[in-house]
Amino acid sequence: MMGIIDTFCQANWQIIFMSTAGPSDMAADLSSMGVATETVQLNCRRFDERIAQLRPDVVIFDRFMVEEQFSARVYQACPQAMRILNTEDLHSVRHARQQSVKTGDTLPTAKAPCHSDIHYREIAAILRCDLTLVISQNEYQLLHEVYQVPQSQLLLLPLLTGIPPIAQKHFEEKEGFVFIGNFRHPPNWDAVVQLQKIWPHIQRKIADAKLHIYGAYPPKKAMVLHNPKKGFYVHGWAKDATSTVNAHRVMLAPLRFGAGIKGKLVLAMRCGTPSVTSPLGSEGIVPYRTMWPGIVADNESAFVEGAVALYQDKAQWEKARQWGNELVEQQFDDQKHKQVLLGRVKSDLLNIESMRQQHFAQGMLWHHSLRATQYMSQWIEAKNRPGMKETPLTTDEDERNKGDE
Repeated sequence: MMGIIDTFCQANWQIIFMSTAGPSDMAADLSSMGVATETVQLNCRRFDERIAQLRPDVVIFDRFMVEEQFSARVYQACPQAMRILNTEDLHSVRHARQQSVKTGDTLPTAKAPCHSDIHYREIAAILRCDLTLVISQNEYQLLHEVYQVPQSQLLLLPLLTGIPPIAQKHFEEKEGFVFIGNFRHPPNWDAVVQLQKIWPHIQRKIADAKLHIYGAYPPKKAMVLHNPKKGFYVHGWAKDATSTVNAHRVMLAPLRFGAGIKGKLVLAMRCGTPSVTSPLGSEGIVPYRTMWPGIVADNESAFVEGAVALYQDKAQWEKARQWGNELVEQQFDDQKHKQVLLGRVKSDLLNIESMRQQHFAQGMLWHHSLRATQYMSQWIEAKNRPGMKETPLTTDEDERNKGDE
């Protein structure tokens, strides 16, 4: 999201960032970028009045849940505005994979559609919007080829990291293993649990090795894993993620479920820190595991062996670091992708009405009988008004009988 905001800042667009969340000490300083911020409420008519007053040319929803909450209000208050969905990753894919891990089933294939509630909701949000930003080639193909979303409603926009070139430390200057990720993100917490199981096997082979785990919002169950005697350190939030990852020699990311492109692994490449991950971790970045800047491991023993080899073999480590730098240059050129995003938005804005005429499914979903999210939001709003009480629903026959009385 910061990369998207910066894209429009560079083009001198006026930007207002609206959020239902309150102020936070860990929030980015958007005011320094010239971005205004406003706190908004869910299911509130004041949002309708405010967005109508602003009359934006473009509205971006960050994830499909936000689109569900606000798109109908934007649609009614300023129908001329171009509506863009930023998926971050496909939440429906991540959810399906998480359920598979819980049940022990095989991960869902990318070639067959799923029919769960969250899949229907996310695909509906994508179809309602004029443009959807997708960061992974795998997910782009899934949306277009399996769910039949028109390419004219999709834009492949690889992860915008916003990280300037940094002075990568050398092999001898880096020490220890590292993992980083927000603890509120289920795949990250699951990876920490996996690392706790894997770590003793690595430490038996490298006696003085240390693993440093960082992440915002660490729960108590994570902090109790902190065990310096075993070389297992849980630090919590990292003030500077880039310098933190740059200081360590190898990134460990045993991810069992997730979607999109894993930001921690792209960050590791930018920092010249090779990584050991799962096939799912490498998804969307390289087509074959042999092309990974580090090790892609199928099982626990391969993960341990790969971590030990990459940590101790300088030649192997250096080769992985250099290949990681090439991948970043090839796939994650922020300025190039920002220009693609800006050019696509400008082009679509000029032809917004004709494009909407081409998207039958979009018009169908906006038909009044299918605006479930709009009517639910309005019902909640009415229910929450002071003095309003729930009244039982009555049938036409009830009303006629009441008149007879």
